[in-house]
Amino acid sequence: MTLRYLTAGESHGPALVGILDGLPAGVPTDLDGIRHELARRRLGYGRSPRMNFELDRIEILGGVRHGLTLGSPVALVIHNTEWEKWTEAMGIEAPEDPDALQATGRGAALTRPRPGHADLVGMQKYDFDDARNVLERASARETATRVGLGWFAKRLLRHVGVQVLSHVTRIAEVAVTDEHPLPGPHDLDRIDEDPMRCLDPEVSQAMQDRVDRAKAERDTLGGVVEVVVHGLPPGLGSHVHWDRKLDTRLAAALMSIQAFKGVGVGDGFGSAAVPGSVAHDEILPGEDGRFVRKTHRAGGLEGGMTTGEVLRVTAAMKPLSSLMRPLSTVDTATRGPAEAITQRSDVCAVPRAGVVAEAVVAMELASALLEKTGGDSLGEVTRNLQGYLAGVDRPRGPVADGYQGDPVDERGYRTPEGTDAGSLRDDAP
Repeated sequence: MTLRYLTAGESHGPALVGILDGLPAGVPTDLDGIRHELARRRLGYGRSPRMNFELDRIEILGGVRHGLTLGSPVALVIHNTEWEKWTEAMGIEAPEDPDALQATGRGAALTRPRPGHADLVGMQKYDFDDARNVLERASARETATRVGLGWFAKRLLRHVGVQVLSHVTRIAEVAVTDEHPLPGPHDLDRIDEDPMRCLDPEVSQAMQDRVDRAKAERDTLGGVVEVVVHGLPPGLGSHVHWDRKLDTRLAAALMSIQAFKGVGVGDGFGSAAVPGSVAHDEILPGEDGRFVRKTHRAGGLEGGMTTGEVLRVTAAMKPLSSLMRPLSTVDTATRGPAEAITQRSDVCAVPRAGVVAEAVVAMELASALLEKTGGDSLGEVTRNLQGYLAGVDRPRGPVADGYQGDPVDERGYRTPEGTDAGSLRDDAP
């Protein structure tokens, strides 16, 4: 079993739609919990005025009954509370008077693509003469759906003791130190209460000052978020194929978020600057026969699999490409030089992007958990995980098993006890 999801809808369309398939039956569900998660996505210093009136009115149309998931696909709808203003500009039917629609502010064709956005390449790829056909779907508004669906993944993970959170570690050149402590689940409320979602109050204030300066300069800023996951069991993911490695999947999920341009696991790019003797996490015997890592440089992943240590993944977000001081571009209608279009935009979206990063990481981890445990119900998933964990840290290897070595025949082939050497193939190794 694995989780898969699809989203649909445009930024100024009637609604965003999400389908989550593969969730087991019995996951407790409440609309207030989803609303709270969507509200967290609107947090953060430097957001645009749109966040104040772009409310998220949600409905669940399938997959849940009486507060529990059914094991069937979950269908989530997030209605656009501004849809009445956009019914003509974004209508499904062709306009009766295209010229009149063009004369309106919202209906005018957008022909001056923004550098750094999907505008121009999308127009070229899909043969559009209006960038709105591209930017409406390319907008980060789509991430509201992923946050809503990600809540279900978080709820599943939390049931087995796994908790996902994020915090901001950098805005432009302002950053927390490399020695910053990893936040725990108890820190999440404090992180959300901070305007920058940063654990260090002094660094947070410096970040806010930097955002204020960028706003005065009519500019935008990027930064780095760190997703931290506590309580993961060892062995989620796999080393056997590239697309089953969990770091592959986490990197792809994070890079799929609009404006994200880099991902690091553990020390990430910092690992390239140190020798191997200080880059890796030495393994030590822990309590109750368990194994523990001396350090956390690998970020809780080795060989594409979780180690059972805290998972730590960082992701870099570039400055948003919608600027109040527009950059140079071309007008696709005249093919002459122009200034890029301006759209209502955040000065800095990094704090709320961390909540999106939590959602996509949670969905990949929940999917990996279900691949490991199977199970059509939450109870079955839990039992299977407990059975797996009961055998994870048992002693293993020849000494632990009392193994003394198989006998060897005259040709040097091993013949395990009870096996007739003549029954082995001649070409057996």
